[in-house]
Amino acid sequence: MNARIVPPAAPALDPDAIVGSARAVISTEAKAIHALESRIDAGFVEACRLILACKGRVIVSGMGKSGHVARKIAATLASTGTPAFFVHPGEASHGDLGMIQPMDVVLALSYSGETDELLFILPVIKRQGIPLIAITGKPGSSLASQADVHLDGSISSEACPLGLAPTTSTTVALVLGDALAIALLEARGFTADDFARSHPAGSLGRRLLLRISDLMHTGDNIPKVPPEASLTGALVEMTRKHLGMTAVVDDRKRLLGVFTDGDLRRALDDQDVDLRSARVADLMTRGPKTIGADKLAAEAAQLMEKHQIQALLVVDDEQHVVGALNIHDLLRARVV
Repeated sequence: MNARIVPPAAPALDPDAIVGSARAVISTEAKAIHALESRIDAGFVEACRLILACKGRVIVSGMGKSGHVARKIAATLASTGTPAFFVHPGEASHGDLGMIQPMDVVLALSYSGETDELLFILPVIKRQGIPLIAITGKPGSSLASQADVHLDGSISSEACPLGLAPTTSTTVALVLGDALAIALLEARGFTADDFARSHPAGSLGRRLLLRISDLMHTGDNIPKVPPEASLTGALVEMTRKHLGMTAVVDDRKRLLGVFTDGDLRRALDDQDVDLRSARVADLMTRGPKTIGADKLAAEAAQLMEKHQIQALLVVDDEQHVVGALNIHDLLRARVV
């Protein structure tokens, strides 16, 4: 019968040591980033110039941990107005080099600057006249010396106490990539609307792209009654349309006021109101908050929050009621 294997006991946890270790990592990496700031010079400007002049895409490449950082840099560039994608250098020499075209720019990451997979594809890149930007920690390395522009990502030490796991070096490379992306974003005049167009499924995209016209109830689904309608008639319309209010409109569908659940409660509390004979025009709120169909849905959310209301009527320039929506429409669209 086989002896039961007993797993080793977990090492005792020293909270002070854990906190000290974490703080040391943060301090080491923060110092490296601070030191990087002074190395943003004419070379960085030239890298931005090459990318802005690029009529193709920025091809970002790297192996191992540098490859993971390269993927993130490519994604950040692409989402901030600079077309980019990641190419694995190992796969590049087995066919993926066809993804790199003469109109592109290559951004290569390697702390040592001696990564075999990158160096192996350099002759092909150089032969096509493709501009090469390198981020390394060794300005005298093979990759740095062959690059058109070298960005110095050197560090004094890794945060790893063994000096082996890429930690500080990858953080510095990532910060350099972010610096490139944001500098390019500002140089292009990239706006929040541009950002939203590449993030249509995200919350920012919804806030910046979704319009009132995309959400509002229209046609027969708009609750509306004439001013002479009775309180009962207004309540029936509100119940049928499920928006918690009804517009009060004249015979040309122009807005006169709105009757809401709040107006009903106030009418019930008013001893001087004869609910059986009252007209909705006597009970409605005049000059209600409205919004245009071309406005952003996020603006409707802000208006509702500011004025503590649950629904809005949508009007055109001549105050014709063209739509209606309430807070539940915004919640379903995940605008709020």
